[in-house]
Amino acid sequence: MTRKVIDCRDFPGPCSLAISGTEAEVIESQAWHMVSVHGAADGPDLRERIRASLRDAREEDPSR
Repeated sequence: MTRKVIDCRDFPGPCSLAISGTEAEVIESQAWHMVSVHGAADGPDLRERIRASLRDAREEDPSR
């Protein structure tokens, strides 16, 4: 399973949060963060923007 990562610095606004996990976990967590912290409106457009910004995470420990 490839872990995904998103960095909130890729979105407008002063934020340094980075999230990693499965694609579904990262999308859900980033959507919650964008709504609760940055005042974004949740919906398909936001989640598609998040999905488009996902990158593969570099594995620090391949035995995990």
